[in-house]
Amino acid sequence: MIAIRSGLFFVLFVLGILCYATVIIALWPITSLARRRKIACSWAQYNRRILALCCGLRDRIIGQERLPPPPFVILCKHQSAWETVTLHARFPIFVLVLKKSLLYIPFFGWALKATGQIVIHRQREIEALRILQEESKRQCGEGTSILIFPEGTRVAAGEVGHYHSGGIIMAMAAGVPIVPVAHNAGEFWPRRSFLKKAGEIQLRIGEPIPTQGLDKAARKQLLQQVQSSIEGMMAEISASSSATNGQ
Repeated sequence: MIAIRSGLFFVLFVLGILCYATVIIALWPITSLARRRKIACSWAQYNRRILALCCGLRDRIIGQERLPPPPFVILCKHQSAWETVTLHARFPIFVLVLKKSLLYIPFFGWALKATGQIVIHRQREIEALRILQEESKRQCGEGTSILIFPEGTRVAAGEVGHYHSGGIIMAMAAGVPIVPVAHNAGEFWPRRSFLKKAGEIQLRIGEPIPTQGLDKAARKQLLQQVQSSIEGMMAEISASSSATNGQ
């Protein structure tokens, strides 16, 4: 049954990409960037709905009252494809930091370009850092928040990846707060997995971490603070899930 439900989700997910991306691309020459980004948020909400409908997979957000006024830089745990395709429906409008190769995916990549996401070439570290700093100043200067995955790539549920400082550099360059975010999506929609288990994903928002006025010497401490916040919330999620399952 789980394979059938996951297969139905996949069909609707692909259809959603084709439909929403086509609309975004068609409206590219005649609408504002803000309007195209709102359509992308509608696509994320669509993904949440079909996950609930097809797979019985829902999400619950904890700590939303901690969000500061935009703009800010979200540093989020990366376990699954779930956070990439749903979080636009859970936060004020933001742009993602993405690897350049995603732009070459038909329809999906074209829509990413049309909505002005931040694109970097991971192998060109110096160039990537320059782009991150420039784009963070520009996007945040326009009032748009940014989401970046500090671990860089998806890690399996229960594991901790290497935390990179790109998000810290972005927040410091723009002088905006860092918002740490944790979730356990990997327990239900594991990386590289077609199957999706029913359940409730916990999405936790930590206390904002200010960066304004700090110099480069603070980067290491900020990175440690972010990792401690995210992994601390991951431990809370794990304890909460264990308590629920034990009832």
